[in-house]
Amino acid sequence: MSPNILCRVRSMIVGIAPIFSATFAHADSAHGIAMYGDPALPPDFVSLPYANPDAPKGGRVVFGNTGGYDSLNPFVQKGTSPWQLRFWTHEGLMGRSWDEPFTLYGLLAESADTAPDRSWVEFTLREEARFSDGSPVTIDDVIWSYETLGTQGHLRYRGLWGKIDSIEQTGPRSVRISFNEPDRELALIAGLRPILKKEQWDGKEFADAQLHDVPIGTGPYVIDDYEAGRYVNLRRNPDYWGADIPFRRGTMNLDDIRIEFYGDGTVLFEAFKAGELSAVREFNADKWETQYGFPAAQRGDIVKTEIPHGKPSGMTGFVMNTRKAPFDDWRVREALMLAFNFEFINDTITGGAQPRITSYFSGSDLAMLPGPAAGRVRELLEPYADDLPPGALEGYSLPEGDGSARNRANIRKASQLLAEAGWTIQDGVLRNQNGDPLSISVLLQQGDTDNQTAVEIYARALERLGIKVTTELVDSAQFAGRTSEHDFEITVFRRALSLSPGNEQRLYWGSENANTPGTRNLMGVTSSAVDGLIDEMLASEDREDFVAATRALDRVLTTGRYVIPIWSFDVGRIAHAKELKFPDTLPIYGDGPEYMPQVWWYED
Repeated sequence: MSPNILCRVRSMIVGIAPIFSATFAHADSAHGIAMYGDPALPPDFVSLPYANPDAPKGGRVVFGNTGGYDSLNPFVQKGTSPWQLRFWTHEGLMGRSWDEPFTLYGLLAESADTAPDRSWVEFTLREEARFSDGSPVTIDDVIWSYETLGTQGHLRYRGLWGKIDSIEQTGPRSVRISFNEPDRELALIAGLRPILKKEQWDGKEFADAQLHDVPIGTGPYVIDDYEAGRYVNLRRNPDYWGADIPFRRGTMNLDDIRIEFYGDGTVLFEAFKAGELSAVREFNADKWETQYGFPAAQRGDIVKTEIPHGKPSGMTGFVMNTRKAPFDDWRVREALMLAFNFEFINDTITGGAQPRITSYFSGSDLAMLPGPAAGRVRELLEPYADDLPPGALEGYSLPEGDGSARNRANIRKASQLLAEAGWTIQDGVLRNQNGDPLSISVLLQQGDTDNQTAVEIYARALERLGIKVTTELVDSAQFAGRTSEHDFEITVFRRALSLSPGNEQRLYWGSENANTPGTRNLMGVTSSAVDGLIDEMLASEDREDFVAATRALDRVLTTGRYVIPIWSFDVGRIAHAKELKFPDTLPIYGDGPEYMPQVWWYED
């Protein structure tokens, strides 16, 4: 990565501060909505700051996914669809800028107005907005989409519907959505809902869509060919309605995008080395340094690019299903965390190059601070004192090993905690008072080699505690099905978090859906403290209170010991064909689903 790029990104990250320092004041604007203050871009902006408005159009690229798919409808709970589709083929009334913590600009809507207290939002459709079949987008389509996604769609879309008091047409191209609770983020969430074509689903059950029922969207790409489980081919719609609006200028530049499906990551990487794929994202720093010296890279046909960012670490690791004993006991979870020899495992897998995640929002201003809770954070936590995990008020940090393979000190601590929880060694096996042995099953996807290696090392430590470990390797469809039904004990976990956490936190950790099949609350958190602190975040009227509420939530989640954290992805790593180019200016969120390939282009 060049020093110039790093300097630019540092300048952008520093620039976050004045954006965050604004209060949650009235933030409506005809061309955009910001969560904090006003949108950074003026009404006459030409393009997003990290897009090249003069980028050439053209080129064909091939990307790889692991596993397979049995659906091309990413908006329903049923089935598994290619994750990219909802970013490339469909659009909302507004689109998000990834260079601001949370700001939306007009997409299908030409304007958005809100009440001073954000109790309602009104969108006005662009007259030129069209579906990919050329038909106009109507207010009827908009209202139907909100109701259908809210009642029959994927769980990620259902939460908003229960907070809508009314949705009504207010003009030939305008719609007003009123909310039934005070939550300033709802206006922004509403702007991001995908809009589908109502007429397509007349006489059909949306939630039971078959593979061939490909939802018609308004996005730049349409599916023009596919073979179930093997590939999906998308082409850029030459008649795309929004090619010249500011939000889209310089984006979606590639003519053809093909997604090939592979059985596992190893096969996918070999396909990339052989020139069958145009780009891969690499999440292992050691592999990035040691396994990208193949001939195409040596010739310069493959380029390694690093994309820094300023977002929170999020949480990556091994999640424990607290719906099942003994994982419902925090002492057992803490013991399992003590036995996880991170320092040794990290050195083995990444060469020690990737730092450990220390909390859900680590690496950002929203992260819990070390030591006892103080000030406003403590005030927010104290009403829940009887419900808080140990360490939330007193202070907590993750267990640290000595770097050796044996990790003896932490193993001793783990044994003591397990004994306190009623688990003792009997004939070399850890058993409870009924004589039942403690055995643990870890659910992994086939081909997940890094996590398989981590579990192999971890299992040896657990065996020294008298715990038997079984690794279950399943294909992607089985993995999705079993995690959806909470049919696991421990499995891999990844939850990316933003600089503007909000209503999605209820989906991730809220009690309401903790036991609902398909919930994103994979660990099964049911905590009055978590629920109350999320409410505090959403009700905050200034940045100081918002940060305090988020730091308090971070404390409760981290001390809940639901996930054994592993390494952070502190920089995005993309290896790609030399013909793929990207703008010099990078967004503060760095790489992500709406960065590559959305603002990249192909240049011979």
